[in-house]
Amino acid sequence: MSVVIKLSTVTKENYESVCELDVLEEQNDYVACNMWSLVESQFNDGYETRAIYLDDKEVGFFMWVLETPDKISIWRFMVDHQYQQKGIGRKALDLALNEIKQVSGLKKIEICYNPKNPVAKSFYSSFGFNEIGMDEDNEDMLAIIKL
Repeated sequence: MSVVIKLSTVTKENYESVCELDVLEEQNDYVACNMWSLVESQFNDGYETRAIYLDDKEVGFFMWVLETPDKISIWRFMVDHQYQQKGIGRKALDLALNEIKQVSGLKKIEICYNPKNPVAKSFYSSFGFNEIGMDEDNEDMLAIIKL
């Protein structure tokens, strides 16, 4: 029996479970709070949120933002600490990128990550993200996929 990884819109039925997801303490500097992200998404246009499911259980969270008509930025991506190192994040990012690429007129997908994050560069580059340098605040590495 194989497990099923899927993405689903965050709704009033699942937002509490998404808010309870957490990373390891040493990862807290790399990931924003899911509750804050959900608040942001309710009050700003162009924000999309998805719960990552393992079978029927919420195990992670995505948020991406349509920043311009041709650019989407992945602002949030996390997998709960209990479900890390199981390939869930890899499958979930693949699903998210496939969904994002359906947006008409899209030319670029970007993601930022802490350059001190030990796994981020190789993980994201395996999906085709290319580092282009530090972001405008000079805090995070910016990587893009050109479509």
